[in-house]
Amino acid sequence: MADYQGRKVVIIGLGLTGLSCVDFFLAQGVTPRVMDTRLSPPGLDKLPETVERHLGSLDDGWLQAADLIIASPGMALAHPSLMDAAAAGVEIIGDIELFCREAKAPIVAITGSNGKSTVTTLVGEMAKAAGWAVGVGGNIGLPALTLLQHPAQLYVLELSSFQLETTHSLKAAAATILNVTEDHMDRYPLGLQQYRAAKLRIYEHAAVCVVNADDALTMPVRGADKRCISFGADVGDYHLNRQQGSTWLRANGEKVLSADEMNLVGQHNYTNALAALALADAVGLPRATSLKALTTFSGLAHRFQLAWQHNGVRWINDSKATNVGSTEAALNGLKLEGTLWLLLGGDGKSADFSPLARYLQGDNVRVYSFGRDAAALAELRPEISVRTETLQQAMEQIAAQVQPGDMVLLSPACASLDQFRNFEQRGDLFVQLAKELG
Repeated sequence: MADYQGRKVVIIGLGLTGLSCVDFFLAQGVTPRVMDTRLSPPGLDKLPETVERHLGSLDDGWLQAADLIIASPGMALAHPSLMDAAAAGVEIIGDIELFCREAKAPIVAITGSNGKSTVTTLVGEMAKAAGWAVGVGGNIGLPALTLLQHPAQLYVLELSSFQLETTHSLKAAAATILNVTEDHMDRYPLGLQQYRAAKLRIYEHAAVCVVNADDALTMPVRGADKRCISFGADVGDYHLNRQQGSTWLRANGEKVLSADEMNLVGQHNYTNALAALALADAVGLPRATSLKALTTFSGLAHRFQLAWQHNGVRWINDSKATNVGSTEAALNGLKLEGTLWLLLGGDGKSADFSPLARYLQGDNVRVYSFGRDAAALAELRPEISVRTETLQQAMEQIAAQVQPGDMVLLSPACASLDQFRNFEQRGDLFVQLAKELG
């Protein structure tokens, strides 16, 4: 355990994570200062009055005078105020680094452009099925520091590239990068390799690295080493096998589970299941209870979720598809009797949409685009595309045309913040409208 006595600590960013950092330091007898660029950040009402705060901007004087800065994942290290503080010798870390210095139980660490929440939740469910005391959090659900309040035999952390940038002491029992596709290019001006480099930090000091055999960017920089276990659609230590119309999960050559026994659907979810199983096996969770968890887990909301089925039409909510790679995963291997009505739109975060074009061929696809980047998305295949201002307008037009056997899929390939509070609000609206219109 690190000793922070006498250190001048500044926390940037409030919200749940910022408050967890405040509580952590107060418990250590250290009163931090807090700053947030927002005038009225979430959690302000829960901040103890004894804690000094600066709102609406960063206070360079406070930052320069600090010994330790805890930066919110949303605050880029390239921000001039942070660069000046770093140049002055101030240590800058994040809440995950604080957690890793304190945690006593093994850690399963999960990152990737897509699928990480599903895999993190699955590994947590596998641990619970085995009767283990498990703490699940990080970039999903609970802030990591709050997990320290309860005894645990295992921690399962979802980690974003932003969180990994300020983490140095992670020694994962098992770590994975599920995939690397363009995302957050507005934060990584040097492009995909800069984004990948942040993700690769998860493998440093890891005992086992679970890599995606179908994605070379998930390999350690020097290539696969003896720590690596692989998963993939067709190849890998853990892979899928198709026999007589059924898909099987295989582990080290052995058929372990038929996908028909799972509630999850779609090839991307089957490979997520393989990754979760590989991680669970790596930390010694009993295989039998892990497989049981795979048969009972019904997926997370807003992730290729069947929202409504009526008159032979399926309405699928994949609002969590906030980048191109996630939408590709949803479209890959999709088999339909009728027409696919695909809803795309929002803020593309400077991404290249062109990889989607290959999935929009054929006569049975219609694209409806909305929001900030609607025009760029409609250009993918203009002759089948319709532009609307809002998601609701698009769904009203689609509802008047659907036929039995069709699928209406919200898989936007974009962030939601141009028109919604978050992807959950966007998905909730889709579900509500599907039930009203369908």
